[in-house]
Amino acid sequence: MSSDRSVSIRPSSQAASPVQACTPVLPGFTCGLDATLRVIAGKWKPLVLYFLAQGGPTRYGELRRAVRDVSDKMLIQQLKELEADGLVKRNDYKEVPPRVDYALTALGRSLAEALVPLCLWGTEHMAEVSRVFAERATWNRRGR
Repeated sequence: MSSDRSVSIRPSSQAASPVQACTPVLPGFTCGLDATLRVIAGKWKPLVLYFLAQGGPTRYGELRRAVRDVSDKMLIQQLKELEADGLVKRNDYKEVPPRVDYALTALGRSLAEALVPLCLWGTEHMAEVSRVFAERATWNRRGR
């Protein structure tokens, strides 16, 4: 047997835990989570994927309003990266005034579905997360 670390063989009687199941399969990635985090890296990409998953094609202005506090420059950059990664399809209607919309590709839809448990976790723990962030802000003001 080769020394390739990407191959993981477990007896069928041993069920892998979700953490153990995240093993490397391609060189360059620590595990599947590493690959996923590289694709959604950035503050705004998960939110863009979330809002695009809510309905059909979405115009830029709708996204801009939905993803509050993002600058135009950053939203455009994140959309370009998502498009380059094959997660988002940009449809330019070649009209004047310009009309462009964005939609998830099949790969983007599968990633958006994978983000649903994170959304549920955030919803279930929002009060505690808010408390933690308030404490962190207090610590930052004190100079810790």
